[in-house]
Amino acid sequence: MKRRDFISKAAGISAVASLPIADMFARVNDLASATPQAETNYDVIVLGVGSMGSSTCYHLARRGVKVLGIEQFDIPHELGSHAGQSRMIRKAYSEHPDYVPLLRSAYANWQAMEQETGAELYFRTGILHIGKKESQDIAGLRKSASLYSIEVKDVSQAEMTSRFPQFRIPSAYDIVLEPDAGFVTPERSVLLFTEQAIRKGAAIHTKEKTLSWKREGGTITVTTNKQTYQCKKLVITAGPWAGKMIPGLSRNLKVTRQMIAWVKPRNWKAFELSTFPCWTIADIDKPGTFYGFPILPTAKFGGPVGLKLAHHYHGVVSDPDNLNRVPAPEDESVLVDALNKFFPEGYESTHVMKTCMYTNTPDENFILDFLPGYDKEVCVAAGFSGHGFKFSSVVGEIMADLALKGATAHPIGFLNAGRF
Repeated sequence: MKRRDFISKAAGISAVASLPIADMFARVNDLASATPQAETNYDVIVLGVGSMGSSTCYHLARRGVKVLGIEQFDIPHELGSHAGQSRMIRKAYSEHPDYVPLLRSAYANWQAMEQETGAELYFRTGILHIGKKESQDIAGLRKSASLYSIEVKDVSQAEMTSRFPQFRIPSAYDIVLEPDAGFVTPERSVLLFTEQAIRKGAAIHTKEKTLSWKREGGTITVTTNKQTYQCKKLVITAGPWAGKMIPGLSRNLKVTRQMIAWVKPRNWKAFELSTFPCWTIADIDKPGTFYGFPILPTAKFGGPVGLKLAHHYHGVVSDPDNLNRVPAPEDESVLVDALNKFFPEGYESTHVMKTCMYTNTPDENFILDFLPGYDKEVCVAAGFSGHGFKFSSVVGEIMADLALKGATAHPIGFLNAGRF
């Protein structure tokens, strides 16, 4: 992807990208409701039109396939895993170096969607990665950067004081800047993938719940609370509900409750998009990784208002249909404590707290594969374990490849469903 600094991008958002989320929501859902509802036979049906499903519908439709996407809620919505205004994107991947080729394709696909729609979805803020030298966050990042020649820079304490005075980082931590990293906008991306899919011929049904699916005699039948459909190929991109749609995989898909906060800092201007990067901190004294984003102008990005942060660590195992969405005092305190520890002017009061869900695999790597036992007629994208959204632009392409070609050139062997 072409390199553009985040200050110029924030100042020069295109007319399409600056359209309020509420207006985009109305436009896309109007388009969805206008698509034919009586048709029941399709080449491919996609179950779940969130981050991965909307991209899959787009990539199938652009290849001229007769595709139906079925979503049980609105598009987008806050009841799953893809809401929240911003999602990080980075190439020096600490989780596993085998993700890097997929990330390069994801970056290229995000740029292609920007060029196609005139919208800006990727914002190059840079990410400061902070942690002990031997931590997975830092050691894994350095390994991926070395293997794939990704630019990263060590940042000294003196440079932090000069360039990033918002932080207070103890000397025991390594600090690594990844310049060609930043964030993408999830709700806007899902809306654009959906809109482009519809304009290319896809049928998208919202507020329609899938009740069951089965394969008989080479035909797959999908039953919802409104209709029964038939298709040749099925793609399941159901997020936290994937385990309920694929009982055979449910033992390897654990849904957890996660909390996100937007706060008012003491010094608002110091944390705005034009001056503050994205960041991750692997706290020596706490499990998991804290991470956050600059304050985004709501006129261009939508709400909530404030400095966003969260804790990348498994929460309480939950049922996606019965998730406790009420924040508890301990949900807030763990985030506030992190802000007070590492950002002297980072916290004055909490503005908003929201819940989302992770769908975790045992090794916290994705599942991108055919469903065993269905002769390559059913494929699944699941188990994104809290780090998947940045890949959605390429996951849709991969799912389209699997459904139409029975294979993909993308290197996804390490994400096979049979590894557990």
